[in-house]
Amino acid sequence: MITQRFVLYLLTPLLFLALGGCASWFDTDEPDPEVHLVRVEVVRAKLMEQRFMLHFRIDNRRDSDLTVRGLEYRIHLGNVLLAEGEHEHWITVGPKTSRFYKVPIRTNLWPKVKDLVKQLKNPGQSIPYRLEGEMETGLFIAHYVHLARNGVIIPADLIPE
Repeated sequence: MITQRFVLYLLTPLLFLALGGCASWFDTDEPDPEVHLVRVEVVRAKLMEQRFMLHFRIDNRRDSDLTVRGLEYRIHLGNVLLAEGEHEHWITVGPKTSRFYKVPIRTNLWPKVKDLVKQLKNPGQSIPYRLEGEMETGLFIAHYVHLARNGVIIPADLIPE
């Protein structure tokens, strides 16, 4: 019994020292990936429900594979919140490459139609949009990449002739 206790006293500090060093194994100086919203596809548009497919491009600037676990997002058009939610779908982006990530969304724009019509009154005028969110990456330990993109759209450019 004395030898087991002695071994326990000896191994406990070594275990804490070893586990303390594990945290530094996962701390990398590699750059975060870049995420761009490249396209919004209308899948279905009814009065009380609209379905869209958001097409994101993920640019991996690292020298190793990037595992994407999911994406949490909020999209504003002007000051109107168009959609928010999260999508959990795992993909792997190779080193120094890009890959597309599709996110299906479902929303009800009926309560916001008055504000949207005001913004679309002049189709030649640009409307600011904002994408916010977090992308969860990592295979074993989660790493969160914060997203914040701003831009403008011109409704006249989206209307087919």
